[in-house]
Amino acid sequence: MARTRTKRSRKLGLPPGSLVHLGERKTATPGISLIEFDAGGLIEHRFESIEASRNFQPRHKTVWLNVHGLHDPEVLAEIGSRFGLHPLVLEDVLNTDQRPKVEEYGDYLYLVARMLTMNAEGSEVLSEQVSIVLGANFVLSFQERPTGTFDALRERLRQDKRHIRAEGADYIAYAMLDVMVDHYFALMENLGERIDAMEDMLLDRPSRELLHRLHELKRVTLHLRRAIWPLREAVHQLQHASSELLRPATQIYLRDVYDHTVHLLESLDTHRDLLAGMLDIYLSSVSNRLNQELRALTVITTLFLPAGLIAGTFGMNFHNMPLLDDAQGFFIALALMVGVALAMAALFWRRNWLG
Repeated sequence: MARTRTKRSRKLGLPPGSLVHLGERKTATPGISLIEFDAGGLIEHRFESIEASRNFQPRHKTVWLNVHGLHDPEVLAEIGSRFGLHPLVLEDVLNTDQRPKVEEYGDYLYLVARMLTMNAEGSEVLSEQVSIVLGANFVLSFQERPTGTFDALRERLRQDKRHIRAEGADYIAYAMLDVMVDHYFALMENLGERIDAMEDMLLDRPSRELLHRLHELKRVTLHLRRAIWPLREAVHQLQHASSELLRPATQIYLRDVYDHTVHLLESLDTHRDLLAGMLDIYLSSVSNRLNQELRALTVITTLFLPAGLIAGTFGMNFHNMPLLDDAQGFFIALALMVGVALAMAALFWRRNWLG
């Protein structure tokens, strides 16, 4: 299927806050789901269109609205109007190449993170922007496509494990961050296993295919670093934010997420160093194999040099030469060539120049 991507050039000359989708269209139609909950219960809603949601009136304290599919600016404009979002926030939601960040807008916080997953073949990292808006009693999440990333969190809400419904909107925002960071750990484990397997192959049989896989893994580490490094700074900012939207109890959980991002970066640096070292090993192995081949060719050439010398000597145009008129002269010269070659081969073998 052809990918539909809106280029940044479409925004040339437009005023700030213009709602233009930038990025790849990853779903056919936007989907809107809503969960309203509190300690007393939970109700789920699914809206087929933005018009179907206009008569909605919440009956519970906290609302979590999730949108997947960001190519329809009208949907974003309607949601922004309902929740009083700044046009620049809506513009950033539609611009799907944002780096992870946190911005405060008084009555709400705006957070951008990146969700990374591996494709089915395990050869490419799929990157998706996830935007989160945290208000006093609502959480808005915007995804590029329906990935099922937060299904486990929805199930926890349904079952009310550890009384999650009573925690409020800020805890839901934290839990979403925690889920994304857990996915980073899964990616990191997959990366570590692939590096370990490749390290064993590298010394045995270095090949162009192995070099290609090395470069693929280096691209994976690049994607991870571009997602995790700014996310760590964003979580640190949330952890020390003075906003009343984040309760002290939730900031303790954010500290745990921050520790996880630090751990991820340390592991990522280790993997990057291993990959750089493996690339050096690959180049050394290829160079060593080339040296061995050149040495074998040099030995063969050296063994035949005396034969060429002897043949050249007997091929000189002189009338009087030893063995020239001897009936056994040819066989004596041939034996001399073979004997000298065998003697040199034995000498090379004793000095371990043939291995």
